[in-house]
Amino acid sequence: MNAPTPLKGRLFLVPTPLDFGCAEQAPITEVLPALTLSTAAGIQHWVCENAKSTRAFLKRVGEIYPLIAPLPEQSITELPRHVHKKGDHQSGFDGKPLLTAALQGHDVGLVSEAGMPAVADPGSSLVRAAHDLGIGVVPLVGPVSLLLALAASGLNGQNFAFVGYLPQDAAERAARLKQLESLALKTGQTQLWIETPYRNAAMLSGLLQSLNANTRLAIASGLTLPTAHIQSQTVAQWKKGLKGPDGHTPAVYAIGP
Repeated sequence: MNAPTPLKGRLFLVPTPLDFGCAEQAPITEVLPALTLSTAAGIQHWVCENAKSTRAFLKRVGEIYPLIAPLPEQSITELPRHVHKKGDHQSGFDGKPLLTAALQGHDVGLVSEAGMPAVADPGSSLVRAAHDLGIGVVPLVGPVSLLLALAASGLNGQNFAFVGYLPQDAAERAARLKQLESLALKTGQTQLWIETPYRNAAMLSGLLQSLNANTRLAIASGLTLPTAHIQSQTVAQWKKGLKGPDGHTPAVYAIGP
Protein backbone atom coordinates (compact mmCIF):
# COMPACT_ATOMS: atom_id res chain seq x y z
CA MET A 1 0.00 0.00 0.00
CA ASN A 2 1.12 3.53 -0.72
CA ALA A 3 1.88 5.71 2.27
CA PRO A 4 -0.85 8.29 2.91
CA THR A 5 -0.15 11.77 1.67
CA PRO A 6 0.59 14.03 4.68
CA LEU A 7 -1.78 16.85 5.35
CA LYS A 8 -0.37 20.17 4.25
CA GLY A 9 0.75 22.68 6.80
CA ARG A 10 -0.30 26.30 6.67
CA LEU A 11 1.52 29.54 5.91
CA PHE A 12 1.10 31.95 8.81
CA LEU A 13 1.73 35.65 8.19
CA VAL A 14 3.22 36.66 11.52
CA PRO A 15 3.41 40.38 12.30
CA THR A 16 6.29 41.65 14.41
CA PRO A 17 6.62 44.77 16.58
CA LEU A 18 7.32 48.09 14.86
CA ASP A 19 10.31 48.86 17.08
CA PHE A 20 12.97 47.29 14.84
CA GLY A 21 15.95 49.63 14.75
CA CYS A 22 14.50 51.90 17.45
CA ALA A 23 16.40 52.90 20.56
CA GLU A 24 13.76 51.36 22.81
CA GLN A 25 11.34 48.47 22.54
CA ALA A 26 7.80 48.23 23.79
CA PRO A 27 6.83 45.09 25.73
CA ILE A 28 5.85 42.60 23.06
CA THR A 29 2.58 41.79 24.85
CA GLU A 30 1.47 45.40 24.39
CA VAL A 31 1.61 45.23 20.58
CA LEU A 32 0.89 41.58 19.75
CA PRO A 33 -2.12 39.62 21.04
CA ALA A 34 -1.77 36.32 22.86
CA LEU A 35 -2.98 34.24 19.90
CA THR A 36 -0.31 35.70 17.61
CA LEU A 37 2.42 35.07 20.19
CA SER A 38 1.32 31.53 21.02
CA THR A 39 0.99 30.65 17.33
CA ALA A 40 4.49 31.98 16.61
CA ALA A 41 5.85 29.94 19.52
CA GLY A 42 4.44 26.79 17.91
CA ILE A 43 6.15 27.29 14.53
CA GLN A 44 9.60 25.86 13.77
CA HIS A 45 9.93 26.63 10.05
CA TRP A 46 10.37 30.27 9.03
CA VAL A 47 10.83 32.36 5.90
CA CYS A 48 11.98 35.86 6.64
CA GLU A 49 13.44 39.15 5.54
CA ASN A 50 16.38 38.90 7.94
CA ALA A 51 17.44 35.86 9.97
CA LYS A 52 19.09 37.87 12.74
CA SER A 53 16.00 39.97 13.43
CA THR A 54 13.83 36.83 13.24
CA ARG A 55 15.90 35.16 15.95
CA ALA A 56 15.61 38.30 18.07
CA PHE A 57 11.82 38.25 17.57
CA LEU A 58 11.59 34.57 18.51
CA LYS A 59 13.68 35.21 21.61
CA ARG A 60 11.13 37.82 22.70
CA VAL A 61 8.26 35.43 21.94
CA GLY A 62 10.00 32.69 23.92
CA GLU A 63 10.03 34.88 27.00
CA ILE A 64 6.22 34.77 26.94
CA TYR A 65 5.45 31.33 25.49
CA PRO A 66 7.83 28.35 25.31
CA LEU A 67 9.11 27.86 21.77
CA ILE A 68 8.38 24.53 20.09
CA ALA A 69 12.13 24.18 19.53
CA PRO A 70 15.17 26.04 20.87
CA LEU A 71 16.50 28.87 18.74
CA PRO A 72 19.44 26.84 17.34
CA GLU A 73 16.96 24.23 16.10
CA GLN A 74 14.65 26.70 14.38
CA SER A 75 14.67 26.42 10.59
CA ILE A 76 15.04 30.01 9.31
CA THR A 77 15.40 30.81 5.61
CA GLU A 78 15.91 34.32 4.27
CA LEU A 79 14.19 35.51 1.12
CA PRO A 80 16.80 36.15 -1.61
CA ARG A 81 18.40 39.58 -1.70
CA HIS A 82 17.10 40.35 -5.18
CA VAL A 83 13.53 40.03 -3.88
CA HIS A 84 14.30 42.90 -1.50
CA LYS A 85 15.95 45.02 -4.17
CA LYS A 86 13.55 44.52 -7.09
CA GLY A 87 10.38 43.63 -5.23
CA ASP A 88 8.38 40.43 -5.25
CA HIS A 89 6.56 41.17 -8.49
CA GLN A 90 9.56 42.31 -10.52
CA SER A 91 12.21 39.78 -9.53
CA GLY A 92 10.62 36.68 -11.08
CA PHE A 93 11.12 34.84 -7.80
CA ASP A 94 9.43 31.45 -7.36
CA GLY A 95 8.64 30.90 -3.69
CA LYS A 96 7.44 27.31 -4.02
CA PRO A 97 10.75 25.67 -2.97
CA LEU A 98 10.61 27.57 0.33
CA LEU A 99 7.31 25.87 1.18
CA THR A 100 8.58 22.29 1.15
CA ALA A 101 8.05 21.99 4.89
CA ALA A 102 4.38 22.98 4.48
CA LEU A 103 3.92 20.34 1.80
CA GLN A 104 5.31 17.84 4.31
CA GLY A 105 2.73 18.82 6.91
CA HIS A 106 4.58 21.49 8.91
CA ASP A 107 3.30 25.00 9.51
CA VAL A 108 5.53 27.76 8.11
CA GLY A 109 5.77 31.32 9.41
CA LEU A 110 6.51 34.35 7.25
CA VAL A 111 7.94 37.39 9.03
CA SER A 112 9.47 40.74 8.12
CA GLU A 113 11.69 42.94 10.26
CA ALA A 114 8.76 45.07 11.41
CA GLY A 115 5.00 44.94 10.99
CA MET A 116 2.96 42.74 8.68
CA PRO A 117 4.93 40.70 6.13
CA ALA A 118 4.06 41.19 2.45
CA VAL A 119 2.70 44.70 3.16
CA ALA A 120 5.34 47.33 2.34
CA ASP A 121 7.79 44.46 2.84
CA PRO A 122 8.86 41.35 0.90
CA GLY A 123 6.82 38.18 1.05
CA SER A 124 3.89 38.43 -1.35
CA SER A 125 5.61 36.03 -3.77
CA LEU A 126 5.67 33.38 -1.04
CA VAL A 127 1.99 33.99 -0.26
CA ARG A 128 1.15 33.64 -3.96
CA ALA A 129 3.15 30.40 -4.12
CA ALA A 130 1.21 29.04 -1.13
CA HIS A 131 -2.09 29.69 -2.89
CA ASP A 132 -0.79 28.02 -6.05
CA LEU A 133 0.24 24.95 -4.03
CA GLY A 134 -3.08 24.72 -2.20
CA ILE A 135 -1.50 25.69 1.13
CA GLY A 136 -3.76 27.60 3.51
CA VAL A 137 -2.71 31.18 4.26
CA VAL A 138 -3.48 32.56 7.74
CA PRO A 139 -2.80 36.25 8.49
CA LEU A 140 -2.37 36.92 12.20
CA VAL A 141 -3.28 40.10 14.04
CA GLY A 142 -0.61 42.73 14.71
CA PRO A 143 0.45 46.31 13.94
CA VAL A 144 0.52 47.63 10.37
CA SER A 145 2.31 50.98 10.32
CA LEU A 146 0.60 52.21 7.15
CA LEU A 147 -2.90 51.79 8.54
CA LEU A 148 -1.99 53.19 11.96
CA ALA A 149 -0.48 56.26 10.32
CA LEU A 150 -3.43 56.69 7.98
CA ALA A 151 -5.96 56.43 10.79
CA ALA A 152 -4.07 59.03 12.82
CA SER A 153 -3.54 61.44 9.91
CA GLY A 154 -7.00 62.94 9.50
CA LEU A 155 -6.63 62.37 5.76
CA ASN A 156 -9.00 60.41 3.53
CA GLY A 157 -9.18 56.84 4.81
CA GLN A 158 -11.79 55.81 2.23
CA ASN A 159 -9.53 56.33 -0.78
CA PHE A 160 -5.77 55.96 -0.39
CA ALA A 161 -2.70 54.51 -2.09
CA PHE A 162 0.65 53.30 -0.81
CA VAL A 163 3.43 54.22 -3.24
CA GLY A 164 6.46 52.58 -1.62
CA TYR A 165 9.67 54.61 -1.55
CA LEU A 166 10.24 57.89 -3.38
CA PRO A 167 13.35 58.57 -5.50
CA GLN A 168 16.56 59.39 -3.63
CA ASP A 169 17.70 62.00 -6.16
CA ALA A 170 16.45 65.41 -5.03
CA ALA A 171 15.21 66.52 -8.45
CA GLU A 172 13.49 63.22 -9.17
CA ARG A 173 11.95 63.22 -5.69
CA ALA A 174 10.60 66.75 -6.18
CA ALA A 175 9.02 65.76 -9.49
CA ARG A 176 7.45 62.68 -7.91
CA LEU A 177 6.10 64.74 -5.00
CA LYS A 178 4.47 67.17 -7.40
CA GLN A 179 2.91 64.25 -9.25
CA LEU A 180 1.55 62.69 -6.05
CA GLU A 181 0.28 66.03 -4.78
CA SER A 182 -1.54 66.69 -8.05
CA LEU A 183 -3.20 63.27 -7.86
CA ALA A 184 -4.17 63.78 -4.22
CA LEU A 185 -5.68 67.21 -4.82
CA LYS A 186 -7.50 66.13 -7.97
CA THR A 187 -9.00 62.89 -6.64
CA GLY A 188 -8.94 63.31 -2.85
CA GLN A 189 -6.89 60.12 -2.64
CA THR A 190 -4.40 60.08 0.25
CA GLN A 191 -0.85 59.23 -0.87
CA LEU A 192 1.32 57.29 1.59
CA TRP A 193 4.97 56.26 1.48
CA ILE A 194 7.83 55.27 3.74
CA GLU A 195 11.45 56.36 3.99
CA THR A 196 14.72 54.99 5.34
CA PRO A 197 15.29 56.70 8.72
CA TYR A 198 18.59 58.35 7.81
CA ARG A 199 16.89 60.14 4.91
CA ASN A 200 14.06 61.58 7.03
CA ALA A 201 15.62 65.05 7.15
CA ALA A 202 16.13 65.18 3.39
CA MET A 203 12.56 63.99 2.83
CA LEU A 204 11.04 66.66 5.05
CA SER A 205 13.17 69.37 3.43
CA GLY A 206 12.07 68.20 -0.02
CA LEU A 207 8.43 68.15 1.03
CA LEU A 208 8.51 71.71 2.33
CA GLN A 209 10.21 72.92 -0.84
CA SER A 210 7.97 71.06 -3.28
CA LEU A 211 4.42 71.06 -1.92
CA ASN A 212 1.77 73.77 -1.93
CA ALA A 213 1.25 75.66 1.31
CA ASN A 214 -2.31 74.36 1.78
CA THR A 215 -1.53 70.69 1.18
CA ARG A 216 -1.86 68.66 4.36
CA LEU A 217 1.21 66.65 5.35
CA ALA A 218 1.10 63.95 8.02
CA ILE A 219 4.18 62.24 9.42
CA ALA A 220 4.02 59.35 11.90
CA SER A 221 7.10 57.83 13.52
CA GLY A 222 7.80 55.48 16.41
CA LEU A 223 4.30 54.03 16.17
CA THR A 224 3.22 51.81 19.10
CA LEU A 225 6.12 53.16 21.21
CA PRO A 226 5.77 55.57 24.14
CA THR A 227 7.79 58.03 22.04
CA ALA A 228 5.40 57.86 19.09
CA HIS A 229 5.24 61.17 17.22
CA ILE A 230 2.31 61.92 14.91
CA GLN A 231 1.64 65.32 13.36
CA SER A 232 -0.76 66.35 10.61
CA GLN A 233 -0.67 69.98 9.50
CA THR A 234 -0.64 72.05 6.34
CA VAL A 235 2.72 72.60 4.72
CA ALA A 236 2.45 76.25 5.75
CA GLN A 237 2.25 75.15 9.40
CA TRP A 238 5.16 72.75 8.99
CA LYS A 239 7.27 75.59 7.64
CA LYS A 240 6.83 77.47 10.90
CA GLY A 241 9.24 75.05 12.53
CA LEU A 242 7.40 71.84 13.35
CA LYS A 243 9.84 69.08 14.20
CA GLY A 244 9.99 66.05 11.92
CA PRO A 245 11.18 62.51 12.70
CA ASP A 246 14.77 61.86 13.76
CA GLY A 247 17.36 60.01 11.71
CA HIS A 248 16.93 56.72 13.55
CA THR A 249 13.19 56.10 13.63
CA PRO A 250 11.13 54.67 10.74
CA ALA A 251 8.41 57.03 9.54
CA VAL A 252 5.30 56.96 7.37
CA TYR A 253 4.46 60.03 5.26
CA ALA A 254 1.05 60.98 3.89
CA ILE A 255 -0.31 63.92 1.91
CA GLY A 256 -3.76 64.97 0.83
CA PRO A 257 -6.14 67.91 0.65
